[in-house]
Amino acid sequence: MLRVADPTEAGKRQQQSNRRLTRQLWWFVVGAFAFGWALVPLYDVLCSVTGYGSKKELLVAAHAAERVDVNRVVTVEFLSTVPTVGTWEFAPEQSEIRVHPGQLYEATFRAKNLIAQPVTAQAVPSIAPNEATQYFRKTDCFCFTPQHFEANQERELKVRFFVDPALPRNMDRVTLGYAMFDVPQNKVAVLN
Repeated sequence: MLRVADPTEAGKRQQQSNRRLTRQLWWFVVGAFAFGWALVPLYDVLCSVTGYGSKKELLVAAHAAERVDVNRVVTVEFLSTVPTVGTWEFAPEQSEIRVHPGQLYEATFRAKNLIAQPVTAQAVPSIAPNEATQYFRKTDCFCFTPQHFEANQERELKVRFFVDPALPRNMDRVTLGYAMFDVPQNKVAVLN
């Protein structure tokens, strides 16, 4: 014999199901709000651990930018190397620029993948003389993250920087060099 469900029983089950779904949605909203609220401290921790985008560095940059030394000129020279011959073309658009300490500048490098397959590269910076490293501040740089290039792709890579006005007076030339290295595909997943 076929049993017909009581309409009131089905209605009660539907109401219970709706209430349960409503509670779950409210918990989701509360959780989303809490997660959004917690992102700021999490971002601060991430920045302090990695050193990228840290508030401290940005405050140093802002403070130094307020103290532009227009009476002093420092020559910043740009160099580039590629340890794997035939894989990359990589060069600065300008070999050097003259800067006022404390003022923000931008330099452009051109990079081209010379092979017929996609590749990821990482630029590793170096600053000379070594004593100038603590006075050379990059606010944005292509060297902060791996760069993915499609087959035969060419593009501009930018670095924004300033020289801290506290750079010792006996230093009137700073060299910023980059070496462009291929990142093995098994390392790309770890970096991303």
